[in-house]
Amino acid sequence: MAHAVTPSSDTNSGPTPVAYEQALTKYEPVLGLETHIELGTASKMFCSCSTKFGAEPNSQVCPVCLAFPGSLPVVNAKAVESAIRLGLALNCSVAPWGRFARKNYFYPDMPKNYQISQHDEPICVDGHLDVSVDTPEGLREYRVEIERVHMEEDTGKSTHVGGSTGRIHGASHSNVDYNRAGIPLLEIVTKPITGTGEYAPLVARAYAAELRDLARSLGISDVRMEEGSMRCDVNVSIHQRGTSEWGTRSETKNVNSLRSIERAVSSEVERQAGVLDAGHSVVQETRHFQEHLGRSTSGRSKEEAQDYRYFPDPDLVPVAPSTEWVEELRAGLPELPAAKRARVKAEWELNDTELRDLINADAIDLVEATVAEGAPSGEARKLWLNELSRRATEQEIELRALAITPAQVARVIALVDEGTLTNKLARQVVEGVLAGEGGPDEVVEARGLKVVSDDGALGSMVDEAITSNPDAAEKVRGGKVAAAGALVGAVMKASRGQADAGRARELILEKLGVS
Repeated sequence: MAHAVTPSSDTNSGPTPVAYEQALTKYEPVLGLETHIELGTASKMFCSCSTKFGAEPNSQVCPVCLAFPGSLPVVNAKAVESAIRLGLALNCSVAPWGRFARKNYFYPDMPKNYQISQHDEPICVDGHLDVSVDTPEGLREYRVEIERVHMEEDTGKSTHVGGSTGRIHGASHSNVDYNRAGIPLLEIVTKPITGTGEYAPLVARAYAAELRDLARSLGISDVRMEEGSMRCDVNVSIHQRGTSEWGTRSETKNVNSLRSIERAVSSEVERQAGVLDAGHSVVQETRHFQEHLGRSTSGRSKEEAQDYRYFPDPDLVPVAPSTEWVEELRAGLPELPAAKRARVKAEWELNDTELRDLINADAIDLVEATVAEGAPSGEARKLWLNELSRRATEQEIELRALAITPAQVARVIALVDEGTLTNKLARQVVEGVLAGEGGPDEVVEARGLKVVSDDGALGSMVDEAITSNPDAAEKVRGGKVAAAGALVGAVMKASRGQADAGRARELILEKLGVS
């Protein structure tokens, strides 16, 4: 299957992994996903420092997020609102009362030596998210149960210098950037996901994709996984088919792409199956996914529960959203991704395959925005899914990260529809826009890409094509009109693809006396 990873030796775990399909004949996987979403608020969770990404290290800090003595945190109201809106979109119940706690542990990049989080009183509980998985038997629906959504703050970021892997082992020293310390986070924790069988990796990926789209539709986060604003801890255990007792789980930390989430599940099933088949026991541990290997490596053992010594944060008042506020937020929810998919499928008259292609390319919003700028839906879909998807793949970025806007795409389509550009010339215009040469009209002007439709200029090129291709011309005169294609091709070559092919063909037939 597409999600299976070729078995290979894992130096951290010993036994050779078992091929995914083989592992599934004997074992059943159980999943659990803990997803962190970085909120797109202007300021941090408990202070007024900026959350802008990419600033100079340690330039967005203050006494509160650096935990100076005597500094007092204040809850970001927008973050609370975002948490409630996401909880409502996930069909959760919103708690009428809750509070923040201190989660005590030491990391060099955590200035307080504790994290402010929610412990036994999360803001949202008991929800669900329905996802669809494309299987050989057609689309299959799975319901992922949500245990909780809670608010917390992020830690800083450590950069390990001097080693070959970027990890602390082998590094000569480490730098710490506290800009991210205090960034508002929502953690979404699923209940155990069972019954997925061979489709477990695809269900995990589909859930993460749906959660990403949900957060994006709510406008609470840019959920750019490559920048860390959405990351997932993937918990996997396997147990023998026909038994009710679940196996020991591993936790693969901070997986930051949809593809890696899928591969983390399948590779971990393979690894654990190899461990069990060799007669060993799976160790409860954290693991780190290695993109270049397509599998995880061992982190630290978690055989015994970590004692975080939670206790209520004495500096923060409880969070008690009123019923009226919650219902006001519920009424203001936008169209959610599942509803949007159903609507555009009907409006654009799509079949299941066409809709699936849009979903897989994460292109629905882009196409819809292009249609809103006046482009026909069919042409907008074609340009985004073909030429633009190809260029995004070449650049190894998401489609929406391309340096072209839906308005610019709509303008390219309009230039083709009005006859100013051919499809071939349109691709050159797209290339120019992506290269930063300006908007479509500016690129057309600067590169001289307009279609040549003037009879005077075309006539000269047609005369030359007829003179240079006497055999084809004679066939046309003899009634073989299809032979005109060779002459049109010669005109297009001479014009570097800029001739109006339809008008060139008309002139060829006129000059050769064919009505």
